[in-house]
Amino acid sequence: MIKRLALIAAFIASPLSADAHTETSDDPGTEVSEERLRADMDTIVGFGTRHTLSSQTDPERGVGAAVDWALAEFGRIGAACDNCLDVMPVGRVVEPDGRRIPTPTLIRNAVAIQRGTERPDEVIIVQAHYDNRVTDPLNGTDDAPGANDDGSGSVMVLEAARILSQREYPSTIIYALLTGEEQGLFGAGILADWVTEQGMTVKAVLNNDMIGGACGSDGYCEPDYVRVFSEGLRADSTQRLRAQQRRFGGENDSPGRNISRWLAGLAAEYPDGMQVKQVWRTDRMGRGGDQIPFLDRGYPAVRVTVSVEDYDHQHQDLRVEDGVTYGDTVDELDFDYLTRASVLNVRALERLASTPMPPQVNADGIVKTFTELSWAPVSGAHHYLIHMRGTDQSYWPEQPVVLVTDMLKDPRQGSQTYRVENGAVFDQIVSEFDGEVFRSRLDRVRGDDWMFGVSSCNADWQCSPISSAVPGGAFEPVAQPEAATEE
Repeated sequence: MIKRLALIAAFIASPLSADAHTETSDDPGTEVSEERLRADMDTIVGFGTRHTLSSQTDPERGVGAAVDWALAEFGRIGAACDNCLDVMPVGRVVEPDGRRIPTPTLIRNAVAIQRGTERPDEVIIVQAHYDNRVTDPLNGTDDAPGANDDGSGSVMVLEAARILSQREYPSTIIYALLTGEEQGLFGAGILADWVTEQGMTVKAVLNNDMIGGACGSDGYCEPDYVRVFSEGLRADSTQRLRAQQRRFGGENDSPGRNISRWLAGLAAEYPDGMQVKQVWRTDRMGRGGDQIPFLDRGYPAVRVTVSVEDYDHQHQDLRVEDGVTYGDTVDELDFDYLTRASVLNVRALERLASTPMPPQVNADGIVKTFTELSWAPVSGAHHYLIHMRGTDQSYWPEQPVVLVTDMLKDPRQGSQTYRVENGAVFDQIVSEFDGEVFRSRLDRVRGDDWMFGVSSCNADWQCSPISSAVPGGAFEPVAQPEAATEE
């Protein structure tokens, strides 16, 4: 039997206020320790170099010793939470590629898995690349501290594991220190393939690459922001999907783009903390990072990085030249900036591991004076928020349009009238659930003029990123048709 459920305007529902999160939640971000970040940084730069082509067997210097220490440190963290972490090296030997892998090379990632209590196959990945380099990308012998690039992301991953492993979450968190990034994103590709082989559902990948400095080599500083890079058109797109997006839109609504918007909204809940500057491209001009192999496989991923890069202190031989000091050393780091960037990450991981998956949403407004949204129930969701914005608007409004609440526990009859920004009136908004699909009809809302999305929320009103009702908007890989021919 179809159940008709009342829809309530979000702006009159007090549980949706930002204060509801901060007043009632245990904020793990307050536990981030600058002292621990400094201690871990001293340890990892002490390996001399972590270059992928450096020694795999020296017990004190090189990438082998560095990865061994990281695995042991994850083990110590796991021991403090009653062995709550599955710690393992995830890697393989990469054959010469004629570019930056001159001989068969072991690419070994240090990985720790904190299994979810309710949905263990639903994962959030927080990662940083553990390897580094100097000016010559094939130089695996000279000292290469790699403090900001990417010791900063690496120490954050370890700190996040220490803090969040003391709690339990419905979803799984994977903490990963990757190697082979500077040689061609090999470690990330290996981990992405491994996740696929395990049959995991990836909710989000937060790739942190250089989060330890506020100022550039020209002296310009932005101490209150990190940049979050997100793709527009999906990397795993097919010819059919591209044709659909040309006709129906979705160029600005990939899952990664909505994670970026979500992170900016989360940061804004803490106005004194690190804020997010969204950069709507996959990565910096002519460059790349370890989010890309995940995007290539259809997984939602973003890059978190400094707001301003210091080119004198990345990918440089240690030297003084014309009075300028070069090299990625610890003394060039801004540990206050690194600490605040770590706080943002820890808060984001806490929220993502607590929320349900974003739903897969369809919108139907073809030759109609109303629009119907539909989506299948999501495991762990107690409420859903419906969002809409003009097709020429870049951001979702702070408040959702309506919410569908307690749909299985407390079905109610009723209708409401709501006014939206352009003056249109919803004469009646009714949601139906037939046991398989939710359908919400928005009367007098012509679908041509709007973008729609739905987020799913747990019982505590912690809500997922928005899933856009556009071709390619779902938080899952695009289905690849058999014998597809790509352009």
